[in-house]
Formats: sequence, structure tokens, C-alpha cells
Amino acid sequence: MRIGLLGGSFNPPHDGHLMISKTALRALALDRVWWLVSPGNPLKDAKDLAPLETRMSRARELIDGRRIVPTGIEAEFGTRYTIDTVRALQQRCPEVRFVWLMGADNLAGFDRWKDWRKITEVLPIAVFDRPGFSNKALRSKAALALARYRLDESDSGLLADRPLPAWIFIHGPRSSLSSTALRRARTSRK
Repeated sequence: MRIGLLGGSFNPPHDGHLMISKTALRALALDRVWWLVSPGNPLKDAKDLAPLETRMSRARELIDGRRIVPTGIEAEFGTRYTIDTVRALQQRCPEVRFVWLMGADNLAGFDRWKDWRKITEVLPIAVFDRPGFSNKALRSKAALALARYRLDESDSGLLADRPLPAWIFIHGPRSSLSSTALRRARTSRK
């Protein structure tokens, strides 16, 4: 079984998350995508963070099938950082090949994540292009450090089985939606 992991606050979840998930299912030959709805991002201010159950409920309303599954697994595990969540998942599901999914905006700041290099040593990463982030992401500290491990996009279906580290940048459909912009728009309408 191949499962993509899309972590984030999902505050709120939106069609951009859905688009990345559907693209990942096809391009990476995944069986499922799990949305790891975070109890809180250590790199973000939590003052505007909706309750976890609210974000989970909105995520369930947005998905359109059984292949995309929102989870609150980080809250269940009591993990706060991606590396800890991934290790816990791999320990509980040793037969599953996990692939980390992220937007290009996350790659641009990936070097700020706790143990980001270790993350690349325990699972492959698929980065999805976002408007305004292509160049910044591909010139980021993490992308430059990992450049020799980048696969050609035509090999995306092989990513889950590649020796690590391995990552790919997918140029497919792009969404300009952002949870931050959606929250701001909602606030300005009030």
C-alpha cells in the first residue's frame, strides 16, 4: 500500500488541498492520501486556529471519496513535529510506503522544520508547484541541499519505491488558494 501524507493546519481546508491530493493519487500511483490535520503548527501563531474538530469536520465535508482521508492522528499520537509523526506512522504501519506531500511554499521554508534532513532520510517527498513559489522553492536552502536527490517529474510514479533521499517537483495543476487568504477574506466580510 502506498499512502501520501499531506500535513497542515487545514485552517480551513480548501479545494487546493483537494487538488494536490487528487494529483498525488494519479501522478505518484498512490492508493490513498491521508490529510494530517495538525493540532497546531509549531511555526505558526495559533491565535487564529479553529478547533481541531471544526477543521476535521470541514475536511470531511470537502473530500469526495474514500481515497482521501482526513485524520487527527497527530493529536492521537501526541506528536508535534513531522519527523515524530512519520516515525510513529512507520512503526505502526511497517508494510505501508509513505510519501510526504507538500506545496512549494513549504519547500521554500523546509529548512526551518525540526530535523528536516532526517525527514528526507525516512520517506520520499513530493512537492507541488504553487503560483508565486516555483523559483523561491527551487532556490531554497533545502532544495539546493537536496538537488542531487531530485527525480525527474516523468519518474513520479516510481517515487514511493526509490532509495532515500528522493524527492520530486510536480508542475501539474496549480492553485492560488490559501487558508490564510480565506481566513482574511472571511474576517473582512464580518
